[in-house]
Amino acid sequence: MNLQRLILPWLILCLSGPLYGQQEKVHFDFYGDPVEFAFNKTSRSEFTGTLSSGNITTFYQQLDPAPYASMIEMLKDYKNTHQADDWLFYQLIRRTAQAISPKEDDYLRYTLYKWYLLSKCGYDAILATSGSRMLFYVQSDEHIYNIPSRIVNGRQYVCLNFHDYKGIDPTTEFFTPVELKIPEAVNGFSYRITRLPGFNDADYQEKELSFRYYQQDYHFKVKINQQVKNIFANYPVVDYAAYFNIPLSRETYSSLIPLLRKNVQHMRVRDGVDYLMRFTRYAFLFEPDTDQFGAEKRLTPEQTLLNDKSDCDDRAALFFYLVKEIYNLPMLVLSFPHHVTIAVKFDKPVGKTIEYKGEKYSMCEPTPQQDDLALGDWLPQLRKQPYEIAYAYRP
Repeated sequence: MNLQRLILPWLILCLSGPLYGQQEKVHFDFYGDPVEFAFNKTSRSEFTGTLSSGNITTFYQQLDPAPYASMIEMLKDYKNTHQADDWLFYQLIRRTAQAISPKEDDYLRYTLYKWYLLSKCGYDAILATSGSRMLFYVQSDEHIYNIPSRIVNGRQYVCLNFHDYKGIDPTTEFFTPVELKIPEAVNGFSYRITRLPGFNDADYQEKELSFRYYQQDYHFKVKINQQVKNIFANYPVVDYAAYFNIPLSRETYSSLIPLLRKNVQHMRVRDGVDYLMRFTRYAFLFEPDTDQFGAEKRLTPEQTLLNDKSDCDDRAALFFYLVKEIYNLPMLVLSFPHHVTIAVKFDKPVGKTIEYKGEKYSMCEPTPQQDDLALGDWLPQLRKQPYEIAYAYRP
């Protein structure tokens, strides 16, 4: 959707009101949407002195809200019009802060502007300092696993800028909270993602995928967009219910799902699921996250399509998504000590089954193994291992 119609009234309002020096048009492309607002850089506040609660409070008090009014309304309009999830909305906050106060020029000022804009848009965000370092948190009740959080007045706050610092441990290094409350900053933040941006068609490229299903070779030309990597660059490890339900973007979906549906339309359901299992297993190379990224990183289904290599978490997420979209069958996400896999409920169970709430689910292994496992086969090393049902999906 073209945002110019949304932004123009605020631009006119800002230009026709009291002048704060020479107004400039700030504009950039945000994943297919043109973003534009008026801002005078001479009205930008500078952060000076040591990093302390007092100086941060002074910075905030010196901010004249008038030059930022059109910017904040533009942000709110984007969120409301696009029904943007919080994570994507925060990416727009980051891009806006970068446009008015570049990160490379002054990191602390850039971070303060992110905090200011997120707070003015209604989110409960806080700051904490230690020496010359400042951590930026947002209130969230969700389970986030690989970044620090802190409890304030019984509420969890998750760090948004931990990736900017190296060798920092908030559990051993004391960070002093900044006692500064913005009245409208009351909303919690969700990491759940229900839609991706529209993107520009020109930003997509074709990627060739192929695999063999028994004696027949299948070839695909999937449309992929490298910008997806930017959206998820600092996305944390979330619980499986959130992670396994992250969708594909429109063009990627349209280039893959209809073709898969066509290829399985004359198969029995169990054979079609077997086809999807083997596509997920053999169309990509395997590599553990620790070797590829240096740490655990759960790839979304679209990231798995983008990457040439992926591990068991990533294959399980993609396979889950494909089965959900094409057959919408009940599924279990099984978490073993060193492996994640999927079990699917068929009308008639296949192989050794898992019973959950009185129903039988068949193992479907989407990650390549030494043995070519059939539908319903268990990995031999998993047969006696404990597992957790990390997520149960019911259509």
